[in-house]
Amino acid sequence: MAEDDQERTERATDKKREEARKKGQVARSQEVLSALVLFGGMMTLYFMGAYIVHQMASYMKPALVQSTSLHLNQANVYGLLIKHLSNLLYMLIPLWLVVIMLGVAGNIMQVGVSFSSEVLSPKFERLDPIKGLKNIFSVRTLMEAAKSLLKVGFLAYASWWLIKKQIAEFPALTHLSVWDILVYTGKFSFRLFLVLGVVMVAIAVIDYAIQKYNFEKSIRMTKKEIRDEMKESEGDPQVKARIRSLQREMAKKRMMQEVPKADVVITNPTHFAIAIKYDPLSMAAPQVVAKGTELIAQKIKEIAKEHKVPVVENKPLAQTLYKTVEIGQFIPPNLFQAVAEVLAYVYKLKKKIPGNLGRQRVIPSPRPATY
Repeated sequence: MAEDDQERTERATDKKREEARKKGQVARSQEVLSALVLFGGMMTLYFMGAYIVHQMASYMKPALVQSTSLHLNQANVYGLLIKHLSNLLYMLIPLWLVVIMLGVAGNIMQVGVSFSSEVLSPKFERLDPIKGLKNIFSVRTLMEAAKSLLKVGFLAYASWWLIKKQIAEFPALTHLSVWDILVYTGKFSFRLFLVLGVVMVAIAVIDYAIQKYNFEKSIRMTKKEIRDEMKESEGDPQVKARIRSLQREMAKKRMMQEVPKADVVITNPTHFAIAIKYDPLSMAAPQVVAKGTELIAQKIKEIAKEHKVPVVENKPLAQTLYKTVEIGQFIPPNLFQAVAEVLAYVYKLKKKIPGNLGRQRVIPSPRPATY
């Protein structure tokens, strides 16, 4: 049993997942981001490529014309470089925005909106060179290296497969104009990236499934951890059981304190005991102030005899009252007549007949037995 408790075989609880999330431990695949960025960049160039090329051509023509009359020196070259690069980056802003948004969207798709300050906090144990060497040659590192090699291999094969199909057309490009060559190159590049994108999506799906499995495995819990967490969140079961036991004892004690105030105790005679109280001046109907079975029933009868409370045997009435009326409730109308007969008999014994009962013609049948 002790060994079973130490084996991490149980699925992680919500609390465990939340703690792992705060530490930055989530199921995330970098390949998903790569596939999204590749497809997003490709589609952006497909729909906006002509616009970007036109903008670049419109800018480069006057720039090249002006550069022929420009005196070149170190300062001028540096200024031209900064100017042209700035303009180039400005023209590529749509592409950068798409790539950034897809990168953020890829993370949200996998782990939702999450920020963990613990990931950013410095950990000095990472500076340990021995531990660093162990991480370099760990099984996880080797698996990541193998995965990268496989990915590169699949992408290289897909690229070669497409290039091999088009390689026969390359000699004919020498007869085309520069613009036609650029158009052909653009179309071929689009097909190449489309094939690579499909391969990347397949790799991303497989990699995410692997990352999800490894994550679920890493946060598994032992049976002892499950029990400890339940104790923390819901309280120790033994303590809760003790509290419930004390509550029952207190309720039982309060109930027993009401027995001496009762007018009659109706019994089964051995299995059930129901104490009934009735005050016609303040109560609309008789009230059950205590009830119980077996040992509790015996205790109710003992207290009743000790305080000279009449104990009356009526098996059907005792069973019905016990099953249908709770402690503190009034007798339902369908039992008024039966209870009234018992109370009338008790009051007759005591030579005390309240007004409401005295006006009724009570005929107990059969005659209740007293103890």
